Amino acid sequence: MKITRSKNNVPIRLPEERWIHITEEHNEMAGYYFEVLEVVFDPEAIYQGGDGECIAIRHIEDKYIVVVYREIGKEDGFIITAFLTKRKKQIERRRRLWPQK
Repeated sequence: MKITRSKNNVPIRLPEERWIHITEEHNEMAGYYFEVLEVVFDPEAIYQGGDGECIAIRHIEDKYIVVVYREIGKEDGFIITAFLTKRKKQIERRRRLWPQK
């Protein structure tokens, strides 16, 4: 299990079980393990999810890596899912948490 840090300096875990889920649901993500961790650590932007989660996004090649994660207080967090998309506009409709406008 690898751990990265969010912009709030919260440790964010990527458990093996979550990585298996991500690659089974989104097989195109199989080669992007370290990029998923990097998106949480150094995103272009972070948006608010519908259930309190954070949605980090970063441009890569001709698409965007989207990583959904949850912070549990200041001491723990975990990645829920990750996927590739070209539909940045749909994510930008959400409330932006970082960087603040």
